[in-house]
Amino acid sequence: MFARKRPPLVDLDPQRIVLIKPSALGDIVHALPVLEALRHRFPSSHIAWVVNSSYEPLLTGHPYLDETIPFDRGALGSGIGRAVRAASRFAGELRRRRFDLAIDMQGLFRSGLMTLATGAKRRVGFSIAREGARYSYTDLIPTLPLNREHAVDRNWRMAQAFGLGRRPKRFIVPIADDARRWAAQALRDCPRPWLVFAVGARWLTKRWPPEHFAVLARRAQAHFGGTIFFIGAADEAELARSVIGTLSGPVRDWVGTTTLPQLAALLERADVMIANDTGPLHLAAALDRPVIAPYTCTQVRLHGPYGVPRGAVESAIWCQGSYLRQCERLECMTELHPDRLWFFLHETLAAWASRYRSA
Repeated sequence: MFARKRPPLVDLDPQRIVLIKPSALGDIVHALPVLEALRHRFPSSHIAWVVNSSYEPLLTGHPYLDETIPFDRGALGSGIGRAVRAASRFAGELRRRRFDLAIDMQGLFRSGLMTLATGAKRRVGFSIAREGARYSYTDLIPTLPLNREHAVDRNWRMAQAFGLGRRPKRFIVPIADDARRWAAQALRDCPRPWLVFAVGARWLTKRWPPEHFAVLARRAQAHFGGTIFFIGAADEAELARSVIGTLSGPVRDWVGTTTLPQLAALLERADVMIANDTGPLHLAAALDRPVIAPYTCTQVRLHGPYGVPRGAVESAIWCQGSYLRQCERLECMTELHPDRLWFFLHETLAAWASRYRSA
C-alpha cells in the first residue's frame, strides 16, 4: 500500500490553529504580520498563540486571536521534579485543545516539543530550526540562513507557505482602552515633543553608553523643548537615573513601573523613540512611530526597526554586526558617537515641529 500524500498547506482548511512564539518581546512583534495574514486566510478558524506569561498582556484582546495560552517559563527552572510536572501539565493542556494545525515560529528545542505535544496532524516550522526542533514538524518551510534576511521577512515565509505572500505585512497591536486612558492622563501636563528613551538592553554589547543617550536628550530639549520619558525593565533603573541626573528639562521616569499595555499606549503617542536594539524599539516601529537607534553588535538589515527607512545607525568598526553578547573591547561604543544619531534625531524633531506649528 502507498502512503497517503498530505495535501499542500495552501489547500488546508484547519478549524483549530495554534501559533507557537513564546518570546521575546521583539520576536513576538516581528511575528504579528503572520497572525493577521492567517486570520485573513482562515476567518472562521479558532486561532491561539502560545506565549510566555510575562508577554501575554501584549496579545490580550488582539482582534485576530481567539485565545492566548500562557507558558510559565519560570516553572521549568525551579527543580527537576517541579519542572517535569509543569511541562507535563502544559503538554496536556495543548493536547486537550485538539489543534489540527500547529505553527512553530520560534524554532528551538522547547517550542519544538510544544509543537509535538499539540498532537496536530500538521506541524509546520522553518527549515533552519535549531536544537532538533525540525524533527517535530510534518512540514518544513524552506528558509534562508539566519544572516541572510530580516526576521520579519523570515517569519513572512510562513504566510507565503499558506498562499498569502502577496498581502501587505500589517502589524496589529491591541491597546486596551484603560491603557490609553492611563497614557492620556500621564501625558496631560507634559510639554511636547514627547521623547521616549529606553537606555537599557540585556546584552552588554547592545547597551549604548548612558552618557551618549544623555547627550541626545540634552540637545533635543535645548533645540526643541519637550519632555523626556524613560521606560524599561526594573533592572535598568540605575542606567536611566544616570541619564536623568544630567538633564534640566521636564522628565518622567517610568522604568519598571508600566505594564506592557501601558507601554504600548505610551509609545503609540510618542513623537519619537530613542532606544537600543530591544523589544520596545520594535514595538514602537510596529506602532509606526519614528525611532532613533544605535546598532552596535547587531545589524539593521537583519534586526532593524522594520519599515523604518531612517534612524537606525550602525557602528562602522571592523567587528560590526558580530552578534557577540560579551566583548572586552567594546570599540563600537566609542566609534558610534552621539553626533551620528543627532543628525537623524534633529531631522525627526524638526519635521515634528513643522507639523505641530501648522496643525
